[in-house]
Amino acid sequence: MTTIDIAAAPSLTSATRLRLTVRGRRVVAFLAALPAIAALSIAIVSGGGALASADHGAAEGAFTTVTVLPGDSLWSIAEEVAPAADPRDVVDAIARLNALGSAELVAGDTLAIPAEYAARD
Repeated sequence: MTTIDIAAAPSLTSATRLRLTVRGRRVVAFLAALPAIAALSIAIVSGGGALASADHGAAEGAFTTVTVLPGDSLWSIAEEVAPAADPRDVVDAIARLNALGSAELVAGDTLAIPAEYAARD
């Protein structure tokens, strides 16, 4: 029987470690971020089409306008222009049509009222 000296036998595992330089780490980081950069670029380029950029406005007769008087609120305007309708629905329609961020109105402003509701005198 033969004996093998384990200490004298060549090592089966490699002791080589991968070392990256600063430049190499930057390249690896860039390559890892490349899919996110590409997705963001595509989103920016294609997202512009979702903006309201049509040159033509609403069709003629699609809405009427009223001028906000001192003391007016969306609720009071809604009750006045459409007394038979639910004021909550009318307020919502006015807010959406005018892209209002809040319910605060300023006297003298002009509001568009959907044509489905009666015109205010």
